[in-house]
Amino acid sequence: MPVTYLELENFKSYAGVQRIGPFLPFSCVVGPNGSGKSNLMDAISFVLGVQSRDLRSSQMRDLIFRPPGAARDETLSARASLVYVEPAKGEGGGEDTDDEAAGSPPKKSKRGRITGRIPQGKTTVFSRIVTSKGTGEYQVNNKTVTFKQYEERLAAIGVLLKARNFLVFQGDVESMARKNPKQLVEMFENISGSAELKGEYEAALKAKEEAEQKTIFAFNKTKEHKSERRVLKEQKEEAERFHALLQQRASLKSNFFLWLLFHIHSDVQQRETTVSDLQESLAEHQAIVAEKEDVLKKAKKEASKARSQSSAKDKLRIKLEAEVDKLQPSVIESSEAIAALKKRVASDTKAVARVEKEKASHSDKLAELEEQIEEYQEKEGELQKEYDELKQSEGGGVGSLTEEQEAEYGKICDAAAVASAALRRKLQSSARGLESARARAGKVMEEKKELQSRKEDAERSCAELTTRKNTLEKSLEKTRAELKASEADLKSVQKAASDYSSKRATIETSLDQINNTLRQAKDDRRKDKEEERILSAIAALKRHFPGVKGRLVDLCRPSQSRYNLAVTVAGGKDMDAVVVDTKRTAFDCIKYLRDQRIGTATFLPLDSLQVPSPESTERLRAMAENDKRYRLAADVIRVTDESVQRAVLYAVGNTVVCDSLDVAREICFQGGRGRGEQERVKAVTLKGAVISKAGTMTGGTTKEDGQKGSNAGRWSEQKLEDLRSKKDTLEAERETLDSEAGRGTSSHSARAEDARTAIGNLRNKEQYSKADLEYTKKKLKEQTALLKSSKKTFDKLEKEMADAEEAVAEANESVERHRQEVRDVEEEHYAPFREETGIKDLRAYDEAIGKAREDFVKQRTDIREHLAKLTAKKKYEDEKDFESKLAKAKKKKSSHESQLEEAEEAEETLLSEVSEIKAKLADAESTLKQAQEAEQEKEDVVRLASEEKKEAQADYNKVTKTMNAEDSDLMVLRQKLHETLQKARVDEVELPMLDEGDEMDEDDDEEAEDSQMTGSTTQRSSRRSSSLSATQESLSQHYSNREAPNVSKDRKEAGKVDFSTMDEDLKVRRSASEEDKLRKKFESKISKLTQEIEGIAPNMKASDAFDTMTEKVKETVDDFNTAKEDGRKANEVFNKVRKARSHKFNSAFKKIDAALKIIYTDMTKSSKHPLGGNAYLSLDDSDEPYRGGMKFNAMPPMKRFRDMEQLSGGEKTVAALSLLFAIHSYRPAPFFIMDEVDAALDNVNVLKVCNYIRRRSSDFQCIVISLKDMFYERSESLVGICRDVSSNSSRTLTLDLTRFDGARTSGGGEKRAADEEAESPVRPKRKAIRNQ
Repeated sequence: MPVTYLELENFKSYAGVQRIGPFLPFSCVVGPNGSGKSNLMDAISFVLGVQSRDLRSSQMRDLIFRPPGAARDETLSARASLVYVEPAKGEGGGEDTDDEAAGSPPKKSKRGRITGRIPQGKTTVFSRIVTSKGTGEYQVNNKTVTFKQYEERLAAIGVLLKARNFLVFQGDVESMARKNPKQLVEMFENISGSAELKGEYEAALKAKEEAEQKTIFAFNKTKEHKSERRVLKEQKEEAERFHALLQQRASLKSNFFLWLLFHIHSDVQQRETTVSDLQESLAEHQAIVAEKEDVLKKAKKEASKARSQSSAKDKLRIKLEAEVDKLQPSVIESSEAIAALKKRVASDTKAVARVEKEKASHSDKLAELEEQIEEYQEKEGELQKEYDELKQSEGGGVGSLTEEQEAEYGKICDAAAVASAALRRKLQSSARGLESARARAGKVMEEKKELQSRKEDAERSCAELTTRKNTLEKSLEKTRAELKASEADLKSVQKAASDYSSKRATIETSLDQINNTLRQAKDDRRKDKEEERILSAIAALKRHFPGVKGRLVDLCRPSQSRYNLAVTVAGGKDMDAVVVDTKRTAFDCIKYLRDQRIGTATFLPLDSLQVPSPESTERLRAMAENDKRYRLAADVIRVTDESVQRAVLYAVGNTVVCDSLDVAREICFQGGRGRGEQERVKAVTLKGAVISKAGTMTGGTTKEDGQKGSNAGRWSEQKLEDLRSKKDTLEAERETLDSEAGRGTSSHSARAEDARTAIGNLRNKEQYSKADLEYTKKKLKEQTALLKSSKKTFDKLEKEMADAEEAVAEANESVERHRQEVRDVEEEHYAPFREETGIKDLRAYDEAIGKAREDFVKQRTDIREHLAKLTAKKKYEDEKDFESKLAKAKKKKSSHESQLEEAEEAEETLLSEVSEIKAKLADAESTLKQAQEAEQEKEDVVRLASEEKKEAQADYNKVTKTMNAEDSDLMVLRQKLHETLQKARVDEVELPMLDEGDEMDEDDDEEAEDSQMTGSTTQRSSRRSSSLSATQESLSQHYSNREAPNVSKDRKEAGKVDFSTMDEDLKVRRSASEEDKLRKKFESKISKLTQEIEGIAPNMKASDAFDTMTEKVKETVDDFNTAKEDGRKANEVFNKVRKARSHKFNSAFKKIDAALKIIYTDMTKSSKHPLGGNAYLSLDDSDEPYRGGMKFNAMPPMKRFRDMEQLSGGEKTVAALSLLFAIHSYRPAPFFIMDEVDAALDNVNVLKVCNYIRRRSSDFQCIVISLKDMFYERSESLVGICRDVSSNSSRTLTLDLTRFDGARTSGGGEKRAADEEAESPVRPKRKAIRNQ
């Protein structure tokens, strides 16, 4: 009981010194209007720090007592004191005690006396004084303090002045309900304390933005200086590189010519020695060749005799093989025919079973096709919607064009196409040239491949081994075919086993999914008794009257689950009506229900229902197709029987289903004015809101439609029934599959084992046949002589291939050049339009919109094509005649079985004939083998003699060829030595020399030099214009003779060169290809160095400028690092303040929101509504909530969601009080003072609020000013306010009601008011305390 007393002195209507109290945990202040109740509220507010402008006063002096009509007494001052007692430890916050407070005995004032119910604990007196001059003063325990100290002492006991968590004025409740989202956020900022960080937050944000700007400026400056330094660095490095390149090129040229001269001079000396040795070897090989030719002639005569004998034996074998081959096709044909007939019989058996199965599943297939057609029709609608949204979103990234700009853009495209037409023709011509060049290159490549192929064919053209090779290949092919068939059989068996496992796994997966769905849907729930009664009654009607179809809700279903509620609301009570065929059937059903006393029902006879005219329906459907935001309710309902479609049209009429309430308003009100009053429509939204034809609006469901939610869920029940049916079907299919697999598993295993055994035998046979064939093919490798004639042609084709590739490269370059010219011409037309529209990339615009349009058209075409296929397939399924098809299949099977028996008999006859001929063939082959062995021996002798002769001739030819090659190479080397020495002199290459003293006569040197230059020029000219023979003739004239003057002179000059300075790696002998690569490497390096030197224009002053700019870069980098560090610190400070502010706000929000839900539920609970209502708060921005707004919503029991302004006054008050109590629970003050908060509440809500306060009185003290007896009769004490006419001021009376709790509760809590009236003699015994 924190607030114990309130002492007032000359405050407003309270004259003199008055002590009001004591206040118990639940105290009510009562009194007539004008007695001073609100002034008491102002006094409490004043002493707790509320400013005078909030207390119906313009200045402090207005708070001093002044009788009505009297002049102000300038000597009077006002004072208000509040005695606050902290509860002692162990004392219950709301429990009453008769013990006196610890310390000195309570005092009596001269105007009254106090009770003995003062709590024990520390006492604090808060006082606030208004002097006679109108100034204010704050005191704590009669000690003057500052306002800040006063506020801190109040905060120490939980009283927050800014948040006002202790006080509710007369209009605060209504104001709380009217607060907008921003005001709610401001209030929560004060409550949570996050408002204290607002200034710090804004300052930190400003500092963060300024630091970021400084960092960006420093970064740009650093980037600019670094760019300038980079340019100077490149110029400096370029000058240094220029000098290094000059030195590198001179050194590279010297090494190159030393390498050339060293190897050429060495090769010349080596070749001269080799030629001399070869001339002696040539005479010896010529004698050996003559001797081998005589031996070969004798061996050939003996081999000819053996070949004649073998040929006679082979003719007999060929004759017998021909007879076998003549019969073999018939055997193979018979075997294949039997196998084919067996397959046909098996296929016919399967066909009969398949037709029977198709006949059984025909209706299911038709239903599935209908569902697929509906699904793809829905997909087409969704695709159109997605394309509209995509077109709006995709165009935003690159800009958009108006219709006029689109037209202008089309003209510009046409103009650009006309302007670039000539260039495009050139481009096309270049492209054709490129294709032609590529074709020529491809042709050369094909010729090379063809030449290679001819060479390979020549290697395989060995006539002597053709017969044996063909025989082996046929045997191998037959073995492989049998192996392939066996492997196919094994795969077939394995596939059958795999299909069984896969199919069973699929069934298990489907069953698991269905079981999970049924568990989640609580499949074990039972229908209520009323539903079972209705269903049993309808079942009885169906049994007695065939014309009964069933309830409309069971005969139809929305096409999508989102339409469930809308269709239920549109159909209304007719959804529970029973559909019958005729009016006569309806009358019979009604008579039956009356006679059996089952109940009542509504019937819809199909022959007499009035439905909307087709014209009006089609007109609305056409409008709905143009506007995808709504559609006819009849179009979103699917019926199981087309005959009940008329009942659906009667139930929903021309009602339209809209996506939102705004669309419904537009259709009913704006669209209605355009169509006229006679064509008004009824609209239903997806959430259940209704706009009738008369214009009335109904939100959600009403009491009369209380069962619509359950009706909307019946379609979900139908889905569960379908799932249960599917589950039974799958389980039966699994059992059938398991029973078949039980017999088939062992069969699969046995067949697989047989197939593996056969495959093993066939692979062994294949391996032996392959080894024999490989031995035969080895002999074909001897035929390699044909490769020699192909080399010259192959070299020519390589040269042509290089020319063709060069032509392709040139044509490709021409195409790219013309393509760039076309782009430049088009850019001249597009640039002005791009600047006008602001679209930087017109191609990107075309790609963004055009691609989406193409995709949309393509996808829509695919969907429509698939729909056409499904429609055709359905039509095809409808036209199927299974009876004739089944009879035909059985007849075909019988025919094939008879043919199979005939074929098996014919095969036995053929096999016996083949066996007899094969026995004769085996004897002939044995005789032939002996003759061939004798022939082979003679042939081996001939072959050995021929090989020896060939070897001798080859050795002779090899020596001759080697000697000719050496002579030719020697002449080329001597010429190359001369040209290298001359080129070194021309290029002014400084070569190191051994002796520089011996110089030839100057005239002789000039004459020899002229002669060499003339000879060299003649040779080069000859190579360009003459053939190879002319070149060889020229070489022989000048360099064939070792003692020729020019040869001798070049040899001497080469001998004077000092090769000791040459790198050891360059002295190593390399292959021709490696030397060619090394030469090209030297020449490439020298050429690149020369080009690089010529392309350099060095800046010799770049080094000094680079050093200066380096210093500037260092300074700007330091500035940037400083700015970056400042920005980081500012960002850290900002994030810290932001997180602290958000944390304070969110902490308060979460706790208050949680408390609000509990409090509102408690305050709205009743016996009729045991669950109570629901209230909650929501934020626009959860990360930084103080930057957005906050919404406060409440849903009273049995009412749908509405905005706060749509609630009644009492509902708003209860919701606002709940929020106030929730705020109080977050920052709980020890007491809560409310001024007539029950003004807008009816008795029921007053009782709820009163009971809640009474339950919470143990948590905090509550002082309420109220005029309603229901409030103060349930309080623990009363403070009465009355008007003292004599002094024209307010007086108070205090009554402790806890002394009468025993009498009050003896008759029961629910009849307390009646009991108190019956015990009226007790009431006068209550002690009143008048404060004099």
